[in-house]
Amino acid sequence: MSNPMQTHGAPSWIEFHGADPAAARKFYESVLDWQVNDMPMQNGSSYPAIAVGESGVGGFAPAPATEGSWTIYVTVDDVDARFAKALAAGAAAVSAPADMPGVGRMAKFRDPQGASIALITYESQQ
Repeated sequence: MSNPMQTHGAPSWIEFHGADPAAARKFYESVLDWQVNDMPMQNGSSYPAIAVGESGVGGFAPAPATEGSWTIYVTVDDVDARFAKALAAGAAAVSAPADMPGVGRMAKFRDPQGASIALITYESQQ
């Protein structure tokens, strides 16, 4: 089985955004039996990461958001090029390509049907 964090086009991470990330964490730990571990970040903060078995599959954005949603991250070979291609095909920018130290380069767009998705190239791939 290939590693989705290294495979172009593979969904590789999910992330919860909502008004109360701590309550969402408790809910999903209970409902889905997820193990959530506080993963240390380079800036000294921690990130609640979802583990299924030995693999990290997602997390809970620590900053509250107005509306509850899940973001799917898809691994790509070149975030900037794929983001530009999406915009040229009618997508709307949600967040422009940017580097997240310790993670990688990412961007987010809303497709012509209104659904949002995020692109990522992990630091380990760069």
